[in-house]
Amino acid sequence: MSPYFYPDLSNYIEQLKVEHISEEREQVLQPLIDYIGSKRNENLPIQLNFICTHNSRRSQWSQIWAKAISEYFGIATDCFSGGVETTAFNENAVNALKEAGFQVKQKGQENPVYSITYADASGTIEMFSKQFDDKTNPRSDFAAIMTCSHADENCPVIPGAAIRIPIRYDDPKAFDGTPLMAAKYLERCKEIATEMYFVFSQIEKQRSTRR
Repeated sequence: MSPYFYPDLSNYIEQLKVEHISEEREQVLQPLIDYIGSKRNENLPIQLNFICTHNSRRSQWSQIWAKAISEYFGIATDCFSGGVETTAFNENAVNALKEAGFQVKQKGQENPVYSITYADASGTIEMFSKQFDDKTNPRSDFAAIMTCSHADENCPVIPGAAIRIPIRYDDPKAFDGTPLMAAKYLERCKEIATEMYFVFSQIEKQRSTRR
């Protein structure tokens, strides 16, 4: 496991409770585990493109957590995200990442670019809202991971995807403007972090078994 993450983020990751993931939810995650495991066994690139409608909350969180946690376990993975429409990375979602321990810098105002880092020695993840087929995203041989029901139901075909995997999350947007808003954003961010931790911990177990 990576020893050089920012201390607050490392502590956050170490306290994730994968044992709270239900058996039903583990079954939802299993196709992603199988896909990553098969690519790793064949020494092929692992490319994950997380897709939701607006690329503003759930798909962005998924990309960031998958990238950070895959590096935490030392599993080389290229992570992307996109939407059906272009909006902006939601400010509340960004704040949840800051609370988790990521360092964030913003550039621009309309659909700003956020530079997000998880360790001094790591590369920077450049995050902004974009469509799933944006030029910065892979064109072929990637897993299309559908993180919301609307995108999953309204995008029956993702060109270039090797596999399509639905892993849906409830939208914290439903709580915008309510007293529960901040708590629900933190809750959903942690849920995604926990599930990405579970996914890559299973890959690590497979690797350890083969040693």
